Amino acid sequence: MELTILGTSSMVPTKERNVTAFFIRYKTEGILVDCGEGTQRQMNIAGINRNKITKILITHWHGDHVSGLMGLFHTLGNIDGKHKISLYGPRGTKNYIKHLLQACFFDVRIDLTVTEIEPHGVEKFFENKDFYLECTKMKHGTDCLAYSFVEKDKRKIIKSFLKRNNVPDGPHLKMLQAGKSIVYNGVKIDVEKATTVVKGRKVTFILDTLLNDNCFKIAKDANLLVCEACYTSQLAHKGEAYQHLTAKEAALIASRAGVKELILTHFSQRYKSAYEIEEDAKIYFDNVRVGEDLMRVKF
Repeated sequence: MELTILGTSSMVPTKERNVTAFFIRYKTEGILVDCGEGTQRQMNIAGINRNKITKILITHWHGDHVSGLMGLFHTLGNIDGKHKISLYGPRGTKNYIKHLLQACFFDVRIDLTVTEIEPHGVEKFFENKDFYLECTKMKHGTDCLAYSFVEKDKRKIIKSFLKRNNVPDGPHLKMLQAGKSIVYNGVKIDVEKATTVVKGRKVTFILDTLLNDNCFKIAKDANLLVCEACYTSQLAHKGEAYQHLTAKEAALIASRAGVKELILTHFSQRYKSAYEIEEDAKIYFDNVRVGEDLMRVKF
């Protein structure tokens, strides 16, 4: 599993930082979280094939989070074969997509499925055998969601146990991996003794919001929290006015939610260096670092 950070600026791109977008690579899935202006070019620089995008998660419809969609759809529509993408977003997403697709002439359109989500609390909205996606509402100037990618727990075979009990490799082990005991050559092989549970990994994205209880709920026990920190705590009044989190608030979310690692993003252009933001967060949470454009994180 790998996360590539494609943009870490807030509303205005700078020479060093593009606006918001993140890409999760997991097996055959490519999940794009937001798609700010210039996301395609950032993907090119990062060496990410845009054909690998299978899902797009939109946090909200402010321009700095979605203005790259038109170009992305145009490019993908001109690739041989019908490119399939499932796009998820908050209330109003279908209407925004409808107008976006009417904004210019598309020679060929992608196979796009659009789903609006209106969660009550933290809710799953997609699930397969390997992982699920969940979201919850945030507090911003428009309908806004936070997201988590959650890998499912897996059972790993303890080979030394099977060797001691003369159980060879074979299709019978699939039952153990599915969490069920088996009988082999008349001997019961207890799944709890023959396997160990490997905890699935979780990454949470909290972007553009005032601090609220759902922040702690969606981030609970995450391996990695990617969270906006538009301002230092010295400018908390600006965060309140523009409905953004400070570095201190991001760190408090990580601390209270039991997060293992925090990466800060979505910095105001007023900060020529994010060092001040990082130091502000470290007062409240140790394992924190500043997100940088094109940073790759394996977890």
